[in-house]
Amino acid sequence: MPSTLRRTRFVCVSDTHNSSPLNGSFKLPKGDVLIHAGDLTNQGSLSELRKTIDWIEEANFESKIVIAGNHDVTLDSDFCEQHGSYFHNQHPQVPQDCIQLLRDSPSITYLDHEAVVIRLIKEDGPGTSFKVFGSPYSPAQGLWAFGYSPEGASKLWEEVPLDADVVVTHTPPKYHCDESKGRGSAGCEVLRQMLWRVRPRLAVCGHIHEGRGAERIRWDLSTPNTRYKEDHTGYWTDPGSRNNKQSLVDLSVRGGEPLENNGDDGEYAIFATRSIETVHPRSKSTFKSSPAVKSPSHELSVKSPSLATAAAVHAVGSASVEHESQPQFHSVAEPSSGSATPFLPCYEKMSSATRGRGGGPPSVHCDVKALSGRLGRKETCVINAAIMASSWPHKGSGGKKYNKPIVVDIDLPVWEVNAEGEGASCE
Repeated sequence: MPSTLRRTRFVCVSDTHNSSPLNGSFKLPKGDVLIHAGDLTNQGSLSELRKTIDWIEEANFESKIVIAGNHDVTLDSDFCEQHGSYFHNQHPQVPQDCIQLLRDSPSITYLDHEAVVIRLIKEDGPGTSFKVFGSPYSPAQGLWAFGYSPEGASKLWEEVPLDADVVVTHTPPKYHCDESKGRGSAGCEVLRQMLWRVRPRLAVCGHIHEGRGAERIRWDLSTPNTRYKEDHTGYWTDPGSRNNKQSLVDLSVRGGEPLENNGDDGEYAIFATRSIETVHPRSKSTFKSSPAVKSPSHELSVKSPSLATAAAVHAVGSASVEHESQPQFHSVAEPSSGSATPFLPCYEKMSSATRGRGGGPPSVHCDVKALSGRLGRKETCVINAAIMASSWPHKGSGGKKYNKPIVVDIDLPVWEVNAEGEGASCE
């Protein structure tokens, strides 16, 4: 029996660089979940972080998810120990003090390359649940924090759990919301490949200010022996451009263009999260409309030791709803990509009904874990939510310029408390 789905509103920001609703740089729309995809500050000083945390804590959302970015240098303790004096030679900073500001916040879920399960429990909220993975890393470019080399990318991104519903990274994936005036397509190809494997509902990022926007990727899963292919990409038209409307991406059934992604966990719970709950006190379309999707239970059993995780439950706020009648995306076909290279061995003990795409694995080239039982994850919407429109050091003609937050409406599974008092998806 399919799970009950309910519309949940995400408000996405990134690259605020010390700007905030409190100083009038931008306005925060109402929503259920606030996501900040990094670059909270310019250089990560304790005073900068305090001001940023103040406005995030003051924001009225039931859940607030935050990652760092390359400019938040004190949140990368290893980097800060080596290079901190370059940024803070007059006023040395203590990385642990800066990190604890976020870790100790009563209303912020701070993710440092880790995953949590979020359950929205407020009585007048949507009552939905989702698993989110957040990571501050981006390809190394200059002397900035959380950088990784091309050689380290595969090991880094293979740690993203396959059952993630939302992936928040500072860097965008290659070719999606990553256009830079100086560097062209500046995203990470290995991250794009990871998104093909995981196929989350949402992939929220920032980092490349000029790449701000939304793209809806439909993955090509028709050839099980060929990985990383895309069928086509839909490009978002911002309904909030040059007017007072919200910058809304409506992926809900009510919006007429529901995202085709049922969140299937698949045959292998390779990465899973134990459930620990903590309650904090505080139109016409270019895409064919899809039917309401099924959503599986999010009860998980096995956890990768490389990820520190917990389930977080927050209570505050509720969502308002707006609908746009104009098409949000126009579709562009993607050329074939990827190659048939060995990835995983065939699994003898796999259920015969679900091996590969039904029946035995087609060959050793098939990425069995990414496909088996997970073909309902057909689409991912990439959101680059950069608030700062101008590039660092924000000194071009006209001074600092700002974008609006991007609002995302999406249907997620409702959860309920069972007879044993444990949370589960509503079946």
